[in-house]
Amino acid sequence: MGDALTADGLRRAVRAAESILTEAGVGSARHDAEALAAWCLGLPRLEWYRLPAGDAALAPALPGGTTDGFLGEYAEVVERRRTREPLQRIVGHTVFRHVTVEVVDDVFVPRPETETVAQVAIDEAARLRADPARADDPPLVVDLCCGSGVIGISVDVEVPGTRVVAVDLSPEAVRATSANAARVGSLTQRTLVGDVTDPALLAELDGTVDVVVSNPPYIPPDAVPVDPEVRDHDPDLALYGRGTDGLEVPRAVVLAAARLLRPGGLFVMEHAEVQAAQVREAARAAGAFTDVRTLPDLTGRDRMVVARRADDGSVPGAPVPARDRGRMDP
Repeated sequence: MGDALTADGLRRAVRAAESILTEAGVGSARHDAEALAAWCLGLPRLEWYRLPAGDAALAPALPGGTTDGFLGEYAEVVERRRTREPLQRIVGHTVFRHVTVEVVDDVFVPRPETETVAQVAIDEAARLRADPARADDPPLVVDLCCGSGVIGISVDVEVPGTRVVAVDLSPEAVRATSANAARVGSLTQRTLVGDVTDPALLAELDGTVDVVVSNPPYIPPDAVPVDPEVRDHDPDLALYGRGTDGLEVPRAVVLAAARLLRPGGLFVMEHAEVQAAQVREAARAAGAFTDVRTLPDLTGRDRMVVARRADDGSVPGAPVPARDRGRMDP
């Protein structure tokens, strides 16, 4: 057993870790240094104002009452982060909106930008849930390419009573979604393995879904991500959208939404900023949507398409009337 860890000793260790991570190019060096220290100490976060001052030993104030082995463990996880292993994968969890979910290997790490996509789906589900005419008909939301399940789970948790169906091609993602739903108490989530390019996917739900939401893979094959955290640690299946422009899977999502949504149902899908016009065109070409728009993410970038299923009897493949062409293309 080494010397007792003091508050000042912890501060010195965290400052040293911050310096190491900064030199390695980690943009969130201070945050990550503190988050890793908190994790090693069994704390949800480091709240310096709650810690003893000066050379007071920390052990009595910490969960478990011990700091044995902290410095060695902390050095190991800081080294992992220095080599650009994602923080979420090191600590095994991340926060998305109001839920904390597990992060496991072979499943995409949720990003804060996707919270705005979830917000659009949540707002629509809440609107329908509050409609007296729908009192006996709870909203039905389908989350395509669900990954770790954070979008559908957030809808379920934030709009109680909503029915959620989540689908992903990856069995690992389906297992992660099911585990995360159970972890946070999501009560109506149904998760299954399925290929969004299959025209028979969820055929039993055709024309009955209120919201189709998706964060599909959409990176083109020649646009390898610069960040090592993404490039080296997220699964290719969750990153690359197939086709020369990366939009083969997103276009399949558009067609699935056109088939699944009831008249007036809402479609929302994340995409890359540079794909906004192409995705709007894909939605219009489906011949089933009106009010096709692009909305910004948390950083103000054009990152999602939103559209309504037409209620005039249109079918996928038919041209959209000019009056319905609806940010929209100039």
